Formats: sequence, structure tokens, C-alpha cells
Amino acid sequence: MDLTKATITKLNKDLLALKYSAVELAQNYLANIKANNSKYNIFLEITEEKALAAAKAVDAKLAKNEDISKLAGIPTSFKDNYNWVDTHTTAASKILTDYISPYTATVAQRLLDDNAVVLGKTNMDAFAHGSSTETSDFGATKNPLDVTRVPGGSSGGAAAAVVAEMSTYAMGSETAGSVRGPAAWCGTYGFVPSFGMNSRFGIVAMGSSLDRPGVFANSVEDCAIVTDSTAGHDSQDATSVRLNRTEYTINLKAEFTKRTGDKFKLGLPREFLDDRIDAEVRAAVLKVAKEYEQLGAEIVEIDLLDPKYSMAVYTIICRSEVSSNLARIDGIRYGHYSEILAESVIDQIALNRGEGFGNEAKLRSMSGSYALSTGYYDAYYKKAQQVRTLIIEDFAQAFKQVDLIIGPTMPTVAPKIGVTANNPLFGELADILTEPSALAGLPCISMPIELDSAGLPIGMQIFGPQFSEQAILNLAYMFEQKLAK
Repeated sequence: MDLTKATITKLNKDLLALKYSAVELAQNYLANIKANNSKYNIFLEITEEKALAAAKAVDAKLAKNEDISKLAGIPTSFKDNYNWVDTHTTAASKILTDYISPYTATVAQRLLDDNAVVLGKTNMDAFAHGSSTETSDFGATKNPLDVTRVPGGSSGGAAAAVVAEMSTYAMGSETAGSVRGPAAWCGTYGFVPSFGMNSRFGIVAMGSSLDRPGVFANSVEDCAIVTDSTAGHDSQDATSVRLNRTEYTINLKAEFTKRTGDKFKLGLPREFLDDRIDAEVRAAVLKVAKEYEQLGAEIVEIDLLDPKYSMAVYTIICRSEVSSNLARIDGIRYGHYSEILAESVIDQIALNRGEGFGNEAKLRSMSGSYALSTGYYDAYYKKAQQVRTLIIEDFAQAFKQVDLIIGPTMPTVAPKIGVTANNPLFGELADILTEPSALAGLPCISMPIELDSAGLPIGMQIFGPQFSEQAILNLAYMFEQKLAK
């Protein structure tokens, strides 16, 4: 069974044609995981029993000639910050080593309701604090394309699972660039809809005004299929938007633009293509822009606020929200309970938190607490929120000139493992091109467009106004169908 760049669409057709069973499909993926997981450190937990039971249920439906969803029987995986009942949810932190989920995240449940076969939980930066998957308490994940390099983060395990053929698609989450970054550095597609389209309920929180579930897949159509399953209002998430379930897949193959007498306008920000960006990355994006232009798009150079301001704003807001979210993990009600005896409950809590949190969690929590503290709140957190509003307004003005914006996903290709050592702001610097749109909650996709001279993938991102998911997917689909071949 060839799983190379396998797509949901292809596997669904094969299952319906009874070329193989859902159980056989799951067994092939599980065999690959068992053979190669020690090499890449992608899965933290393999849920073989659950996966095979789900696959058997799909085979039973097929035997009765019952209708199945496009996701039925298709192997997937969850980033380890997704709660899934009766499985470990550690967020890659040892402070949650013994935590077993008593419930299931909404996004996960919607996939399970569509009879997805979930193979396990993937590695990540601990509590999603990072952009390389090196801060995991359970060891770094290696990039399957080059094991000397990082896969990106914080959803590095999810991206690597798809590229290493351990998962047809994989669920991750993004706060700044935690889906787009790993997609770019691993050479796959990473799609994140507008803030509020996918429910955050049941996903371990990092930055509550920023967190968004997203998907990694081998095709644009697969991104659409998965998002059609997961997106939609959830009463358990106060930030969930009140919109009907989507039909991105049905509309995906629509014409690039239905306008008459008006070219589709793509913005190319000057600030995303200056000397801070690797020369080969810049050249690859400009080449794709020229190709879009040849297909009928109008490329418009635009100016946006320098992304360095978004990096500063993101750092303050995210770390402030991190400090608030980590406060609930006290080692008594939630988190690892140490066997070390203490003289008092207060001492016990201090021991648990001290031995359980990694260095990155401590750094981010301390700096966030500082930004929220009396005497500094107005100078840091409040001012950051004010500038965030200016960033949102800057995008609103840009989208009066253009329909969508394109640019590099990451400033460079995947760096070597160890890049984060003695670099406490590596994540913020690596995500400098994804932080602006993340602060505005804009829908976005990263797609692989070319290999550099060393054979490493270069990613290009497309993002647009809130709720412009269909246009983004259509534009990415145009690249995939007409330009990538």
C-alpha cells in the first residue's frame, strides 16, 4: 500500500471501491509509526486499540453498503494539546504526565463523529511555547526531510506525522505561526480558518485571544474536507462565531474569480520581502507572484505596518495570557501531584509547579506576569492591545486595495536542531511574518512552493480578511492544480 503523499480523497475512493479495508489501512500506518517513531519522535501516545476499533466500525458500514463520510476510515492524529477522553493529554509537559482526559475537545469530537481513525497524539513544544518542537519535555521532534533540522513548532509533531506518512492528515493548533511554520519547514499544507471558526473548547490554552485549531494535509482539498467537518458554532466556546457549517469542499473547484471586468488583486507586502528574509525564499515567492499574474491576477505591492511591531505586541499579549492560563496548573486540582512530602499544602504546590514546568514555561509566565502587574499593566499590556487594534485597522485598509495577501511563511528554511539554545525570543523572531495576521485572527494557509538549493522546502502563505476562507482555499487550489505541476 503506497502511502506517499496520500490524500483523503484518494483513500476514500479506495475504501469505497473495497481495494482494501479500513483496518488494513490503519494497520499500514500503525506499522510505519512503530518502525520509524524512534527515529523522528513524532508520537507521544499511540492509540492502536481505539484506532482499530474505529476502523472496524467503518468496515462494518461498508459491508452493509451504508453511506460514509469522506473522513470515515481515514487515519489522522491529534496534537497533544487536544483533549480526547481516556487518553493522555500532556501538552508535551511532564507536569501533565498523569493527566487522563475526562472529555473530548469539540474539534476532535466532530472528526470522531465523522468516523475518523485516530492513531494517537503528536509531540509539540511544551504548552505550545516554541517554534521548533525543541521545548518538549519528551524530546525534540526531528524533521523527516532532514533529521538534523527542526520541523517547526509548536505543532511540529503534527506536520512531521503527515510528511513521514504516519498520518493522512493531522490536527494542530496555531497561536502565532504554529501551523503555518511547521507546514512551511516540513513541506506540506497547513490551513487555519478565522479566529472563532474552529472551537477552542477542549484544547489546552496558550493565548486565549489567539489560539486557533488548524489542519496539516497533503492537498488543499484535504484541508477543505477537514475544515468542513470541524468548523461551525460551538456553544461551549464563548469566542465561537455564530456561522453555519461550511461547504468549502463543494465550492473549492469554482472559478478563480467570478468577477467580470475586474482582475483579482493580490497584495505583496514590501515589508515581507526585505533583507530580513532569506534571498532564496524571496525569489521563490516573487516567482509564484509572477505566475499568478500570468494566470490573470493583478499583483499590487502594498505597505503594511512593519512586522517588528506585531512581534512586540504578540510577545506581550501572548505571554500575559500564558501566565494567566498556566496559573490553573497548581499540581493539586490539575497537573502532576508530586510524591515528595511537604510540610504544608502551599509547600506541596510550590514543589509540584517547580519540578513540573520547563524553563520556557517559567520564562513566559514570569514575563507575562510582569506585564500584567500593578504599575506595568498600562505601560505594557494595555499599550500592546492598543497597538493590536492599529494592526487590525492596518489590515482593514489594505483589504480595501486588494482581495488577498501573499508572502513568505517563514523568513528562512528549516534551521538546524539546537537553534533555540540561548535564544529566548527564537519563536517570536521565527514567526515574525505570521504574527501580524494571527493578531488580527485572519484565515491563512501555507503551501509548499519550491525547494531551495539545499533541497529544503519553502512555504508561501496566503491570508485574507476574516471569513475569506473560500477565496484563500480557491487561490491555493489554483496554485496546486496549475502551477505546482
